[in-house]
Order: sequence, then C-alpha cells, then structure tokens
Amino acid sequence: MMEMIEKDRQGMVLRIERSSIHDGDGFRTVVFLKGCPLRCQWCSTPESQSFKIEETAENTYGTVMTVDDVMREVRKDSMFFFISGGGMTLSGGEILAQPEFSLALLKNARRECIDTAVETAFYGPWKNIAAMLPYINTVYADVKLFDRERHKQFCGVYNDTILENLLATNQAEGDFRLVVRVPVIPGINDSGEELERIGEFGRRLKKMDHMQLLPYHRLGTATYKKLGRPYLLEEVKSPSAEHMARCRELVGKYVDHVI
Repeated sequence: MMEMIEKDRQGMVLRIERSSIHDGDGFRTVVFLKGCPLRCQWCSTPESQSFKIEETAENTYGTVMTVDDVMREVRKDSMFFFISGGGMTLSGGEILAQPEFSLALLKNARRECIDTAVETAFYGPWKNIAAMLPYINTVYADVKLFDRERHKQFCGVYNDTILENLLATNQAEGDFRLVVRVPVIPGINDSGEELERIGEFGRRLKKMDHMQLLPYHRLGTATYKKLGRPYLLEEVKSPSAEHMARCRELVGKYVDHVI
C-alpha cells in the first residue's frame, strides 16, 4: 500500500457508522466529525455541536483520532463499497470546521479508489472548499433558509457565506455532483415565499444535480435531555406527505429535479 498522506494528523470525531444507506450512494461508512459553528434549532445531533469531548451518565461524545485511525475503520468496508457503489461519507458537525483533517481523509480515500461524499452546511472559507472539491464525488450541501435574518435567528449565523460558496461552485474545478438539501421545518422555512426563493436560487447553481427536500423529524430530542439542553422546537410537528408534495411543487417551478 502506498504511503498515506498526513496519517498522523488528528481530528475530533464524534463517531463512525458503518453500512449506512442514507448518506450517499450504496453502502457508506460515515465519519461524523464533532464541532459545528451553526446552532440550528432543529439539529438532530446536538452532541455534534461542541468541539470538546462531552460526557453524560450514559455516553461519551467525541474522541481524538488520527487520519490513520479513521482510514483503518473505513477500509473494513471496502469490499462492500465496490459491490454496492458506496464509499466514505464525511459528515458532522461541520467538516469545514476541521478543514485540514477533512482534506487529508478525502485525499487518502480517493488514492485508495474509495468513493467520497460530504455532508456540509458550506459554512467556511471558500479556499478550504476549493481544496477539497477535486477529491469529492458528491457534495450534499444544505440550504436551510434563504431569508438572511431568519437564518441568523434559527441557525445562529447569517447565510451570506453559505450562498456565496454555493454560487462559487459554478466556476469550481472538479468532477463532483452537487446535491442541495433543504430541511422542511413547518412554520420556519416552508412558506410559499421562502420555498420559491430557495427554488429561484437553486436555478442559479449550474452544477446542481438535484434538490432534495427533507421532512423535519424529532429523532434527536432525547439527546438534548441527556446533555441538559432545552429543545426549542418542542411544538413543531413533522410535515405530512401532502405538505411535502406541495413544497416540492413550489420548488419545482424553478428546479427541474426535486425529490
């Protein structure tokens, strides 16, 4: 085996999940990094937000791992990657908050012919994204809200950097597939005006393969209790299938492929 790139570089990893079918094509090994600058009120993995190791009575969240440590785990599923068309997915947290670690993992995976995908809010310096794109097969990037002030209110940061980075992909190098994901949160980002603005923006993204609307769910609420944090969307219910169909119809006025 060829010598690894930056095998001793360390990063903060939340966990590694194997045989996932929801984080890219085929069977995926998903490396969840720990630490995120956003504070989305609907975040389903609150344990991924802090950059520090956290402990509760039942769990320890986070561990320091080297690039070599992570790749050893990823390689365990290499046979399934090639059979299923799967590979390694970097998720978070936010991968752009640990850019050198993320880049080293992506480079090593591609050198070993492992398909790569990333799940990101695209919140970080463009130079870091540009460095990673040549080593990524599929980018899953979130557009959580188009309205700038509401993005700050519900996600903790303004969305200027996110939208600028998405537009910058139009001129980016790399043979990557861009998928834009929109979490549909009733009462927050599912108004006709908001969805149409998201659709209009999506139409400007030349490398976007399709847009994916994801229904809000409450799967992470138990973790908030374990961490002693309040869950701020206690009254929000998951959208119905009919409502999701209406949302896709609104976005579909501007984007050809919406799922």
